[in-house]
Amino acid sequence: MVIDGRFELLEQLGSGGMGTVWRAHDLALQREVALKEVRPSGSEQMDSDRAGMLRERVLREARALARLHHPNVVAIHHIVDSSMTPHPWIVMELVRGRSLQERLAHGPLAPAEAAHVGRGILAALRTAHAAGICHRDVKPANVLLRPDGSPVLTDFGIAALHDAPGLTVSGEVVGSPEYIAPERLRGQEGNPASDLWSLGMLLYVAVEARHPMRRDTPIATLAAVLNGHVPPPRQAGPLTPVLTALLTPDPAARPDAARLDWLLAQAAAGQPMPGYQPASPGSPPVPGYSTMPNRRPRRLRAVTIAGVAALGGILATVLVLLPRTLNDLASPTTSANSPSATDTPQVTASDAPETTATNAPVATATDEPSPQDTPTGSLLTPAGIKAVIPLLEKASGGTEFTGLTVYKEYAIAQAPVRGRKNLYDTYTYRNGQVTRDTGGTLSPDDAKVKLSSFNWDALPALWRTADNRLGIPKATSRYLIVHGSWTFADDQPVLLAYLSDEYGGAYLAADIKGKVLTLMPRDE
Repeated sequence: MVIDGRFELLEQLGSGGMGTVWRAHDLALQREVALKEVRPSGSEQMDSDRAGMLRERVLREARALARLHHPNVVAIHHIVDSSMTPHPWIVMELVRGRSLQERLAHGPLAPAEAAHVGRGILAALRTAHAAGICHRDVKPANVLLRPDGSPVLTDFGIAALHDAPGLTVSGEVVGSPEYIAPERLRGQEGNPASDLWSLGMLLYVAVEARHPMRRDTPIATLAAVLNGHVPPPRQAGPLTPVLTALLTPDPAARPDAARLDWLLAQAAAGQPMPGYQPASPGSPPVPGYSTMPNRRPRRLRAVTIAGVAALGGILATVLVLLPRTLNDLASPTTSANSPSATDTPQVTASDAPETTATNAPVATATDEPSPQDTPTGSLLTPAGIKAVIPLLEKASGGTEFTGLTVYKEYAIAQAPVRGRKNLYDTYTYRNGQVTRDTGGTLSPDDAKVKLSSFNWDALPALWRTADNRLGIPKATSRYLIVHGSWTFADDQPVLLAYLSDEYGGAYLAADIKGKVLTLMPRDE
């Protein structure tokens, strides 16, 4: 089939609720292109109003892409919109690769690799924002990966152009519910910070292999997003400060694009930056972090959520929330005495109170009479990690943990709170001392594992395999992450060994005995 007498369709690349993308041959220029056929799936006919709306959305995407010239933004070549075709087509650059969503189906990204991908997406967003365009639908399905791993942001069909009239009725918020920023559900549009929230959620999913806001029903998912409380990541490693900075409910507290790029560069190089806290509403900005003002005042009103499907996207979902419901969801009830991570002081064994269900003891190296029981040198060795595990166990008061991240000089573990099986606390070992921070709520997918059950003597061999087969010959950073249960290894406990350099990261997964289960080298 030839479209517009010029573009020969070769094969279907993907489809969603709002159309199909084809690989095609441009007969005039003798090159391959991507052709986006924009029409709702399963619909042969539509009323004139809906057809007009669809056509305007196609033209909007074409105009948005035509403004942007950047290697991380898909390029547009042509648009077919004539009486000879029943619906419009967009002719675009053919990106040879797969979507980020398809890549994540095979396992999470290493934190450093996710940071590298995030920098590319951020570069695309900065270009769009400079041109007065907010994407409004940043998600893994709308990011394509070139063969070299660099990301390309696509699908600007619901982008908000500052100088173009809206395509939706008053009060409608468009986008994929799981990636919409909470302020957009309250009617605040046009703020670039909303795209940065979506980027943060994309990165969270990329490294955690789960979506923290997904619930059993769309309305429950929207309620979780509107509440704005994102559980702390477990295996984000050096990317944790980036996620903390982006996934804060107040858009003015998120870092601007320039500062975010610096944070991502640090994470891509495997340089963790513990201790960053986003600014709270009404507080002075954190030094070095620019804040972005809200473009519009908050408007609590009925909100229509239209989940516009794209490549691999979700079906359209329309939900109406009454203003009173919004008010109720936006202000969850919490105890005034509830502890938070930022309120929890560091404690040592000398001043730790008696053990209670919510206040676990904290151990330090000085608690141990034998010097050999205190970790010396790198923790990324059998001796180092075997020495730190008893300290974490003593601090938590148990032997089971839901996760562990180990760097050369410090380790971070998550352990269930004794007497409260649905909660966990975080324990950090550094310089001979273990400190406790309030964690959060365990999810049904969080499995417990005894750290001492791993064959830590296999570490040297695992590091040799990683150095030889992950495609990073001169790693500038390495660290370990333990999962109590890993979806990509039949839900069994795994040990992930990560390597990274300034170009990104890679990892291998091993079972509890030290046998390599899978390799995720950078060149895949």
